[in-house]
Amino acid sequence: MEKLDILVFGAHADDAEIGMGGTIAKHTSAGYKIGICDLTEAEMSSNGTVELRRQEAADASAVLGLYARTNLALPDRGLRMSPEHMEKIVAEIRRWQPRIVFAPYWVDRHPDHIACSQLIEEAVFNAKLRNYLPHLPAVQVEQLIYYYINDMENVSVVIDVSSTYEAKRKALRAYRSQFDRSASGDSVETPLTNGYLERVEARDYLLGQSKGWSYAEGFALKKPFPVSLF
Repeated sequence: MEKLDILVFGAHADDAEIGMGGTIAKHTSAGYKIGICDLTEAEMSSNGTVELRRQEAADASAVLGLYARTNLALPDRGLRMSPEHMEKIVAEIRRWQPRIVFAPYWVDRHPDHIACSQLIEEAVFNAKLRNYLPHLPAVQVEQLIYYYINDMENVSVVIDVSSTYEAKRKALRAYRSQFDRSASGDSVETPLTNGYLERVEARDYLLGQSKGWSYAEGFALKKPFPVSLF
């Protein structure tokens, strides 16, 4: 199994695309190996089925050029700081040995996004402990970076995604069950079906304009990010 350069975790399929779809596409187009691990199958979603969400995730993955996408099938609305959940996440990190891990920002209006953020932060720490799950080789992740799904604050890093923003749009449109009420006759109105993608694009547009770019995605850090200029 080849190593990944970047492993992105989300509570649900579409989280990573919302927060950093342009950044993912920018890096895969440059030849980096990127994977997404969805913690749950989003079985509690008001719209769509587990089977449909799987297909939508596969379609979005193809658009973004992902090297791999996995799903740990942890319980939707049931993510907990439990030994069982932690071990599955640590095993995934050790399986792929990524240099950089991304997780949702630690403040969000969706409890699953917050729980995912907390789990990934602790899993990255545990992954380097050789006596934790000693049958799997320990992995030292170089950097943990947080992406925004809903509200955005305390931006530490900004990435120009102008050249790959259309790929982000296309990947998000793959999740028709979540963002397009016309996709199904029995769908119900949710915050996601009420102009959500337009708000995401407006956010990315305003952040990009503040830097003189067409579109940008923002990220947060808890630890300094090393940069070598010389």
